[in-house]
Amino acid sequence: MNYENHHVSNLRLAYIGGGSRGWAWKFMTDLAMEPSMSGEIVLYDIDREAALANEVIGNKIDAMPATVGHWHYSVADSLQEALTGADFVVISILPGTFDEMAVDVHMPERLNIWQSVGDTAGPGGMIRALRTLPMYVLIAEAIRDYCPDAWVINYTNPMSLCVKILYHVFPQIKAFGCCHEVFGTQKVLAAAVAEKLGIPTPNRRDIHVNVLGINHFTWFDKASYEGCDVFPIYREFVDKYYKEGFNEPDRNWANSSFDCAHRVKFDLFRRYGLIAAAGDRHLAEFMPGDEYLNDPETVKRWKFGLTTVQWRKNDLQERLAKSHAIVSGEAEVDMEPSGEEGVLLMKALVGMDRVISNVNIPNMGQIPNLPYGAVVETNAMFCKDNISPLIAGNLPEDIRRLVMPHVENHELILQAALSCNRDLVVKAFLNDPNVKAKCTDVEEIRKLVDDMIQGTAKYLPKGWF
Repeated sequence: MNYENHHVSNLRLAYIGGGSRGWAWKFMTDLAMEPSMSGEIVLYDIDREAALANEVIGNKIDAMPATVGHWHYSVADSLQEALTGADFVVISILPGTFDEMAVDVHMPERLNIWQSVGDTAGPGGMIRALRTLPMYVLIAEAIRDYCPDAWVINYTNPMSLCVKILYHVFPQIKAFGCCHEVFGTQKVLAAAVAEKLGIPTPNRRDIHVNVLGINHFTWFDKASYEGCDVFPIYREFVDKYYKEGFNEPDRNWANSSFDCAHRVKFDLFRRYGLIAAAGDRHLAEFMPGDEYLNDPETVKRWKFGLTTVQWRKNDLQERLAKSHAIVSGEAEVDMEPSGEEGVLLMKALVGMDRVISNVNIPNMGQIPNLPYGAVVETNAMFCKDNISPLIAGNLPEDIRRLVMPHVENHELILQAALSCNRDLVVKAFLNDPNVKAKCTDVEEIRKLVDDMIQGTAKYLPKGWF
């Protein structure tokens, strides 16, 4: 890479999952709107046609008048070709198809186990991990062999396990996981501050927070705005909106279809005293299954949604149609910032800024009362070729007890994926709070595990059968 007049040129970025329809376009536009970096982006996807479409779309974005950060897009035929010489690697893949995800999300419903997302925790997240982790073993080995010094940015769920397996396979990897869920809660706090102080809604980055927890089950134990403690303001806000909810959905591009009244996070604040900092759909899945996810009627009362896989399939068809329209010239990509921080973090890592942001990396003591090496989500300082996790402090014991079954399950599922061990999967299911509240019959759970594994067999190693 070259540095010229506060501009970094000739960067090489490998995009694994480069056929992505949606997130990839947002990442492309974020890069196009950042004038301080340029280079080449090499797209790799097992769906080569999808990557070729994004090659066209990326180069169309590069030619748009509004573009100030210029990147040339091409498609690689192998991981080796994509990764060789890379300064950054972005991983954003869909493990399997939505048919497999239908098994993840909906098969447990036969035991009255309901899931609102099904990609991180619970049965859905665990089975998704079993087909994801073997792919990540190959990716980690390829990074080790072809670009060991590259910074690796993961966007794939289950986030914690994806980052965990990268470090397990290649301990020297420079990988971190990015997630926007914390941003949505900062926006809620910004709205509370604006209402209390009678001011325009602040930028969510002006709400300074201490982040601690695990991905999609994060918490704030400190929050401030211009030096003012936001906790008393938030307490009043929760009391005001607790019953009906705060009907201002997080309009983040990635989940704008999922309105959320924030009642789950309000309830968790009343119960535990810390600000739960993820979307209600995610938070609910980490809690006992007889609380927020007892049945669809309970979900309605808490005013969040069960995201059906049929909705995801319909959404994919719309995005495929949009991809075709952009490639054919019938439509253009919207040049709007995504609100994500990936490009900002890249800018810091090449030495052009210093940024504090929430990030998923192994615990090196930033949360002392969680296991060393567990993948946790806290703030970190990003600067030239360095990420330094900031000490977040201990989780309160009652919240630590909620978090620990999921940390334990991360290790169980990682070992299950590597050894094709069904007994470990059964053990993890029985340890999951959502499952445990609904079914403790070992044989019923074993049958569910067997059927879910069979339902995702196409994407599992032969050792499972």
